[in-house]
Amino acid sequence: MAESFLFSIAESLLTKLASLAFQEAFRVVGLYEDLRDLTNTLSLVKAVLLDAQQKQDHNHQLREWLTHLKTVFSEAEDVLDEFECQTLRNKVVKAHSSTKDKVSHFFSTSNPLLFRCKMAQQIKNINNRLNKVAADRHKFNLQIIDVDTRVVHRRDMTHSRVSNSDVIGRKNDKEKIIELLMQQNPNDDDTTLSVIPIVGIGGLGKTTLAKFVFNDNRIQECFPLKMWVCVSDDFDIKQLIIKIINSANDEDVPPHQQNLNMLDLEQLQKQLKRKLSGQKFLLVLDDVWNEDRVQWVELRNLIQVSAAGSKVVVTTRSHSIASMMGTLPSHILEGLSEQDSLSLLVKWAFKEGEEEKHPHLVKIGKEIVKKCKGVPLAVRTVGSLLFSKFEDSEWEYVSRNEIWNLPQKKDDILPALKLSYDLLPSYLRQCFALFSLYPKDYEFFSNDIASIWGSLGLITLPKTNWTLEDVANQYLHELLSRSFLQDFQNFGSSYSFRIHDLVHDLALFVAADECLHVSLNIQNIPDNVRHLYFAESSLLENLVTKKSAVVRSVLFSDDAAAATDEALLNTCLSKFKLLRVLVLSGSTFETLPCTIAKMKHLRYLVINNNLKIKRLSDSICKLQSLQVLSIKGCMELEVLPKGLRKLVSIRCLEFTTKQTVLPVNEIAQLGSLEYMYIDSCQNVESIFGGVKFPSLKILCIVSCQSLKSISLDGQNFPELETLVLAACPNLDLELWKGDPEKESPKMKLKLIGFNCLSQLVALPRGLQEAAKSLQCLFVSNCYNIETLPDWLTTLTDLKTVSLINCPKLVSLPDNMHHLSALENLRIEDCVNLHKKYQPHVGEFWSKISHIKNIIIVEPEEPEN
Repeated sequence: MAESFLFSIAESLLTKLASLAFQEAFRVVGLYEDLRDLTNTLSLVKAVLLDAQQKQDHNHQLREWLTHLKTVFSEAEDVLDEFECQTLRNKVVKAHSSTKDKVSHFFSTSNPLLFRCKMAQQIKNINNRLNKVAADRHKFNLQIIDVDTRVVHRRDMTHSRVSNSDVIGRKNDKEKIIELLMQQNPNDDDTTLSVIPIVGIGGLGKTTLAKFVFNDNRIQECFPLKMWVCVSDDFDIKQLIIKIINSANDEDVPPHQQNLNMLDLEQLQKQLKRKLSGQKFLLVLDDVWNEDRVQWVELRNLIQVSAAGSKVVVTTRSHSIASMMGTLPSHILEGLSEQDSLSLLVKWAFKEGEEEKHPHLVKIGKEIVKKCKGVPLAVRTVGSLLFSKFEDSEWEYVSRNEIWNLPQKKDDILPALKLSYDLLPSYLRQCFALFSLYPKDYEFFSNDIASIWGSLGLITLPKTNWTLEDVANQYLHELLSRSFLQDFQNFGSSYSFRIHDLVHDLALFVAADECLHVSLNIQNIPDNVRHLYFAESSLLENLVTKKSAVVRSVLFSDDAAAATDEALLNTCLSKFKLLRVLVLSGSTFETLPCTIAKMKHLRYLVINNNLKIKRLSDSICKLQSLQVLSIKGCMELEVLPKGLRKLVSIRCLEFTTKQTVLPVNEIAQLGSLEYMYIDSCQNVESIFGGVKFPSLKILCIVSCQSLKSISLDGQNFPELETLVLAACPNLDLELWKGDPEKESPKMKLKLIGFNCLSQLVALPRGLQEAAKSLQCLFVSNCYNIETLPDWLTTLTDLKTVSLINCPKLVSLPDNMHHLSALENLRIEDCVNLHKKYQPHVGEFWSKISHIKNIIIVEPEEPEN
């Protein structure tokens, strides 16, 4: 299936070859004619790829041809990357090197003359191989389709909670489950756990129903403690205990709390007992696959320390698992009726009321829902696919597609999901496939995904002012519009989401030859796999027996990284010379090997939360292609490496260090730096002090305990759009005064987040500089803030205000009606605001009633 990515790879290669930088580079080395030949041949091949990808399922020889083509494309990518690496190297040598370095560079393999000869030979080889493969295209009678016309019509969906209007046909199921949960045990003193299984095939909505119940107000009142744990494939007792403890913890836990993975099983059991002892709780164990009764009994005995009336809800596809775990009869979830299925299809295929204009399409929809067999995920996916499509032919194509007629085995991909994937634009396919690398129920964050997609060259920037993150967010919204993403949460400048386990199965299917999640049941790594995720570090040593030129990404799970020592890391670096992405979060090695400097193609390096590493080799600064460097949470890191200014491609820098003075002058020389996250720099008292960061767009400063002041202004931060300050207890923002009347450049801030700032009594005056740009303001857990200034109502572009857990905040500004752009207001756990602004009855409700979306959450009653 990886051959379905070839059209977008060809487009990416052609875009590079057409760039002025490459054309100039090829002229300099005397290869301009070869570039033209390569471009022409690539264009001829690309023109038939869309047709070839559609026909490959029925033609073995065509699949073989596409496989050969994929190999040549991969080698072409590497050659073009060599050009980029050399260009960057020359740039650094020219700008930052001493005479001695320049002499060394001349006599190295990077010498321009040697490089020119080497590249000339490689380009000619690629050209010859591509010409031979391209000539065979005539054997297959392929049609020319130059442009991928498949598009995704976006719709606005940014909520994550399950609301009543989202769930169709499940009201009776919900009431039956709630009735079981509310039932008292016959003996009030009986602390035996009641376990209620919800059973049904994949995609029926077991998890949705459980969420529907979990968030019901009656359940909120009945169970003081509610916990949600996704179990999925691995019923590991230690990991389940950790998940239950984390779910039982408050959301605003202190940063860098004790790493539960470092505790042994006995210590975890004691923590769990303390959390649950005497509490009446509801625990949802979602998506259980374990059939080992011994493991279940072990977990049950650990959690059976609760008050009378505690309940467990289990969702599973297996009747035998339900029988093993349940103490009450299973709730068997059936498919939706045809009428409910049609209602769900209409909800996702049309805007509200729009279906009335298209009765002919609804008629075709009746035939489509019959083929979905009552599976809500299938109906919703097809509905999303048909959104904003009003031609009969488009609906008929879906209704009559041959995919519905293929024989369905037990674990086959849902036809509706496969059909929706087949109609995805080519640029989204490889992006989607990378989700297969991660475990089921993994929580994705948009910034991480954007950086990985960008580092692998999967994002093509349009010729506008769009950033890589802008394009990635567009891709994510398109995948969301197709119902491939769920639990989507909007944090203003970033998003989090998950994917359904059947969608994960689809990603595994389409990425079978491209990505590999390496677990204990994997016997070997196929030669053509490009992206690897290791669940166990030992698997790297056992399985990787030869060097691989094709591997682009290596990611370790936190558990696997924790067991990765220097020797194992050296093995990884020596075998995968062309890595673009390396993720080692939670690792425990004490030094990063100097050989890291040889990874010249590396663009994404993450070493977060290594609690042992004290120094990073300065040789890391030789990675001129590096776009993302993340070393946050490395609490023992004494100093940042010298020579950071040489990382000329860095877009994102995240770090923790014990230094008292940060090397901001060096960091400020990073001309491509757009995102900076300063985390747990405990000895720093002030930052910036007049240093200019010309390209920085996002700045986050978190958990810097000694930080007292920051210096921010439009002169030195001309592009800054997002500012997040959190858990800095000594930070005095009164020192950030600003001057809205001054003629100097104003800040362009669009989003500001203040969290856990105990010195914050009022919003800093410096915010007035952003009067014409600020769109989102988030203030949370700021226990001493008392008022919002009157000048807040001069922020004419303000669209979203969120105020959470600010107990001393007594009122909103009087002129809130002046904020004509304000669409979203959230007030949560603000004891002095709740009653005053309560919808329709609050004293000051009229001052905010014009706002489109208002959420006011009542503070919880303190426990006696």
